[in-house]
Amino acid sequence: MANPYGALFAAPGSLAFSAAGFVARMPLSMAGIGIITMLSQMRGEYGLAGAVSATFTLSMALCGPRISRIVDRRGQSRVLLPATGVSVLAMGVLLLCARYDAPVWTLFVSAAVAGTMPNMAAMVRARWTHVYRGSARLHTAYSLESVVDELTFVIGPALAVALGTALFPEAGPLVAAVLLALGVLMFVPQKRTEPPVIQPSAHTAPAASALRGGPLALLALTLVGGGTIVGTVDVVSVAFAEEQGSPAGAGIVLSVYAVGSAGAGLVFGALKLTTPLPRLLLLSTVGTALTTLPLLLVSGIATLSAAVFLSGLFFAPTMIVVMGLVERTVPPAALTEGMTWAITGLSVGVALGASVSGSTVDRFGPSGGFAVAIVAGGATVLAALLAQRPLGRRLRETAEAPADRPADEEHVKCAP
Repeated sequence: MANPYGALFAAPGSLAFSAAGFVARMPLSMAGIGIITMLSQMRGEYGLAGAVSATFTLSMALCGPRISRIVDRRGQSRVLLPATGVSVLAMGVLLLCARYDAPVWTLFVSAAVAGTMPNMAAMVRARWTHVYRGSARLHTAYSLESVVDELTFVIGPALAVALGTALFPEAGPLVAAVLLALGVLMFVPQKRTEPPVIQPSAHTAPAASALRGGPLALLALTLVGGGTIVGTVDVVSVAFAEEQGSPAGAGIVLSVYAVGSAGAGLVFGALKLTTPLPRLLLLSTVGTALTTLPLLLVSGIATLSAAVFLSGLFFAPTMIVVMGLVERTVPPAALTEGMTWAITGLSVGVALGASVSGSTVDRFGPSGGFAVAIVAGGATVLAALLAQRPLGRRLRETAEAPADRPADEEHVKCAP
């Protein structure tokens, strides 16, 4: 049986842009925790460190979709370099302000400007969409990207903390900035896989935002719920492991969670599915919610590992289905922006889960954090339910206006 993932890289240039994109997207998961590690060591204030990191994350959530909207209008090669340059320079200013004990307000300002970091996960997905639009391989490509996202969120934070504690406090954010610059410099020159700028027609012209006039907001909210579970698992795993007297056990738990999600994503991506995507979304979110319930039965590191493994089984498939729906329901002229909104929902959810579960654990212990994951699972199902009718309507509209989208092709769209 042919390897469906190996077949993806038969497209000329696909391995190169995928590799460059992996390097460039690592900072997305490294920078926030790197800032916390840096400032907690240099200023000795966890509250300040968390607030500056939250400012950076909020700025990314606000700026990312807008940068991607400009990319849709002007192209990746014209936008990514200046946006990256601003982010890298601002990150450098933040490190200097931290090193030389500058006023606190300079930390917040530089962190906010550093949030102009482009969402490279969306840029890579946009290239896969250009290469394989209309092909069954696009589902497999989205599956691969969800697994890569999982890897970055497992490797990135651990790497940032290790660098900041083993070398010097600024090492985590510094390496994140270097990886961003290096990855984008490798990514941008690859012209043959760059999606062309699509001039909007009367039917495809995007509104003021891709969020308006369609189900994208509900899809993003679905990933906010899923991301909240991820952020909760991260925090509660650490707290529970410490309570059990085995802090190192948290690493095992988080690794098991990542393995469950990545494995499910790889299997899901290899399947040839006939179930309508809106129904798949509802089924995957119901599975997500149900698999949070075993967290209530946790009694040790082994049972926690088993519970989060089950919880992870539905995370990547849900992400894959959401991205497939974004590709089919967002106008082609706003595709990168649409994907960025979805990924932003995930990032906001992770930050929200970490914040809420952290406060809950402080008051009620790890069991309180588990309750946050269960509530988030229910919210994910609710968002998917609310999205069913708008998704069905939008998919029917798309089917009735096939000329608005590029012709479906089973072959790749890159010149050899």
